[in-house]
Amino acid sequence: MTENTDSAGEQEMLGSQTPQTNDQLDKDPNEWVTGEEPMTASQRSYLDTLATQAGEQVSADLSKAEASQHIDRLQGKVGGAGS
Repeated sequence: MTENTDSAGEQEMLGSQTPQTNDQLDKDPNEWVTGEEPMTASQRSYLDTLATQAGEQVSADLSKAEASQHIDRLQGKVGGAGS
């Protein structure tokens, strides 16, 4: 395995030296850089499952941000993970 280094020769690191609170980690889907892109295949599949369990229909033409908001709402309704 190779180490990733930056131009100064320092090892590239992920994460933070300071733990973040849940409030700091939660970002409004409307603020996502990729939020306007079409929902992912995983979002589509999970949203289909949740909507079926909730007895609802949602548009198949959602952005990533919109899909995330529907997933959060439906998880609360059907008692899914993350609620």
